[in-house]
Amino acid sequence: MSFFEALWLEARAANTLWLLAMCVVALLTRRAVPHPHRLRVLSFWVVGHLVALGVDAALRAREHSAGNEFRTVAWVFGAVAFVGASMSVLFHGLLPRARVSLPRIVEDVLVGLLSVVAAVTVASRAGANLSGIIATSAVITAVLGFSLQDVIGNVASGLALQLDTSIDVDDWIKVNDVSGRVVEVSWRYTAIETRNWETILVPNLQLLRSPVTVLGRRVGQPRLWRRWVHFHVDWHHQPSEVIEAVQSAVRGAELPRVANDPPPNCVLLDMADTYGKYAVRYWLTDLAADDLTDSDVRTRIYFALQRADIKLAVPSRSVTVAQEPVEVPQVKTARQSERRKAALKAVGFFNTLEESEFDELACSLRYAPFTAGEVLTRQGAEAHWLYLVEEGTAAVQIREGGTVREVAKLVAPTVFGEMSLLTGAPRAATVTAVTDVECFRLDSSAFQRVVARRPELAAHFAEVLSMRSAGLQSAREGLDAEAAQRRQEVVEKDLFQRIRTFLKIE
Repeated sequence: MSFFEALWLEARAANTLWLLAMCVVALLTRRAVPHPHRLRVLSFWVVGHLVALGVDAALRAREHSAGNEFRTVAWVFGAVAFVGASMSVLFHGLLPRARVSLPRIVEDVLVGLLSVVAAVTVASRAGANLSGIIATSAVITAVLGFSLQDVIGNVASGLALQLDTSIDVDDWIKVNDVSGRVVEVSWRYTAIETRNWETILVPNLQLLRSPVTVLGRRVGQPRLWRRWVHFHVDWHHQPSEVIEAVQSAVRGAELPRVANDPPPNCVLLDMADTYGKYAVRYWLTDLAADDLTDSDVRTRIYFALQRADIKLAVPSRSVTVAQEPVEVPQVKTARQSERRKAALKAVGFFNTLEESEFDELACSLRYAPFTAGEVLTRQGAEAHWLYLVEEGTAAVQIREGGTVREVAKLVAPTVFGEMSLLTGAPRAATVTAVTDVECFRLDSSAFQRVVARRPELAAHFAEVLSMRSAGLQSAREGLDAEAAQRRQEVVEKDLFQRIRTFLKIE
């Protein structure tokens, strides 16, 4: 008998063609081998089967008696390979098409059990004597049981974790001092990726024995995680004032990764000797960006307190204080006043004011900085302030229906909000800081007092406002110079009358 004849006979007896066909189907099935190591394991059993089959055929061609042992090896390798290929087709081809998803460890356990059963069955059919192995298996099992009890415990724990779905892949968990996202639950360990770009392997048995916190999970709710941002303010400021200033700023910020429902809130947590302990509580939507989002919230808190002229508490410490000369506070106040007057004079809108009026308005200005992304005014809101931009850039946006579009850029030095302050109309647009903006807010009562004392200012302001309004409308409608001039005259008369009516100027 030739080698090829023997090889063909042995391949038929070992069902090699069926094995190869199943391996081809497994490779062609979509997502059949999602992990490279599974392909390597399957290849090992297939190659081992073919090599043993070839050696068996060569020995039988020479009528060598050792061929039976290699036939048994070839059959065992073939049976294990067939089980692996079949389970690959089932778990990664058929079940996904039927929209059935099972934990990975179920596949591993099933493949392992069926491989053992197939190997024992095939070896018995091939004539192998297993009585000696069975006789000594009890002793081997006892020894292995004591030496591998942790390994067996981890395997059982991994199976339990996946079957009861208490911890799933992509869950964010905290166990002892480890916090991160679950990326894999294997036989022995659970892999957790931390925010520091680390992967920590936690034994499954430890997960079952330790309390595990699943972050952001609540039945029937989206995945949100409540965060606390703490800050301290001294008792010079009432708690209601602090809470109102901070809470309104954070809620109106529309920060990325911060949920609108439930809305952020500010609470007074504790009362120390010289300061109150406050915290902003918000719900994080992206659990991987906790520090970055905390930083954004702290920035909003700082600017909100600055606008409200509320100072953060300074830690108490023992210091030696030297008496400050009397003229220093006076010099500081004078410099602040000059800065405010310079900001007013830099804007052409106020160029008809007298020096005393500049002094009066400068005293009424309140420092109000904004960070990039914050909303200075919102379309449709009631007007209480006129904004004087000293440094920075802001975008003017208008919402029409469901569309928001940018219509202008405000570059320092400039002023906005004067139309609402003079006519009582609601804000016509939303103004958002593009960069950090240094600006002052002018109270409506102070501005209106100056205009009421000098009615001629109403005509000047009506002229300036009409030039802006008519110019914008003319540009939109493509009017020529003569038509634009007529439009401005009509708008100016209308504005002048509205200002006089609103301010009750005779």
